[in-house]
Amino acid sequence: MLLLDQRGTGRSTPVTARAAARFTDPGRLAAHLGHFRADAIVEDAELIRRQLCGDEPWETLGQSYGGFLTLTYLSRAPHGLRACYVAGGLPGLSATADDVYARTYPRVRDRVLEHYARYPDDAAVLRRVAALLDTGDVRLPDGDRLTTRRLRTLGLVLGMGDGFERLHWLLDEALDADGEPTATFLHQVMNLTGFTDNPLFAVLQETLYGQGGAPTAWAASRAMADFPAFAEDADPLLLTGEMIYPWMFRDIAGLRPFAEAADLLAEREDWQPLYDADRLAANTVPVMYVDAGLSLRTTREVGAVRTWVTNEWEHDGIGASGGRVLARLMDMAAGRA
Repeated sequence: MLLLDQRGTGRSTPVTARAAARFTDPGRLAAHLGHFRADAIVEDAELIRRQLCGDEPWETLGQSYGGFLTLTYLSRAPHGLRACYVAGGLPGLSATADDVYARTYPRVRDRVLEHYARYPDDAAVLRRVAALLDTGDVRLPDGDRLTTRRLRTLGLVLGMGDGFERLHWLLDEALDADGEPTATFLHQVMNLTGFTDNPLFAVLQETLYGQGGAPTAWAASRAMADFPAFAEDADPLLLTGEMIYPWMFRDIAGLRPFAEAADLLAEREDWQPLYDADRLAANTVPVMYVDAGLSLRTTREVGAVRTWVTNEWEHDGIGASGGRVLARLMDMAAGRA
């Protein structure tokens, strides 16, 4: 098994805040970041495959964004693939960032309300913390000011199988006996919302949907206006999920060096298509997929896809299942399921 660090992550020449700060021209940084999308990552994978396997195809496992990479791989180099396993991520072949976030906000709302139903006191705790942040200057250990909008990004953890419990126990230690934020809480919030280890997750989040013709233009931020339940003064206070907002690049130390380049990426219109609809429709490489809602439409548009639809696992099912999800997908490919 070969575990790939995608371009700009892990040991693959990571793009960190320090690396970004070396670019004195935001335009050059934005152009540099344009080389870190799925098309370039597939080219890297093919180079590695040819070095290791020669003409032999290999099998791929894609979790979350790995599903996006899989469809780009099938569009550009299907000859390099014997079978593909995907969990928690197949993109709409023509879906824009606006399409995605119009569907995402209601799902996030439902997830947060489900958390409050399980842990009713957490809504009140979050509102108390938000009131402190709105009236005082609360600082995280790295010096960033903690604001209500940054507090709300904790909702990202709710997409994981243990997300309810992680958030609940974080809030359980949020305030001390005097009603002030605890050092433990502030330290954990900094780690969970700082993007220190993965700035590209934030920087390139919306560029994943850029496919020529129109800019992404901070789609998540624009879409929020259509959902008044997400207003900061709404009751209950709703957390946000896998959305990235322009304010993050000014408020969060780990993202600040990317701020002007991120704005340029949001304005960019000349993104090349990532998916070849005709080639995907004619695809013969077996693709085994554990579904997550919207992606079912894509499975009907790509040949040789078999789906396993289940509510047993969350977005992290590949790891959280102890191997059972991958084993099921491999059984499907082998005709055993």
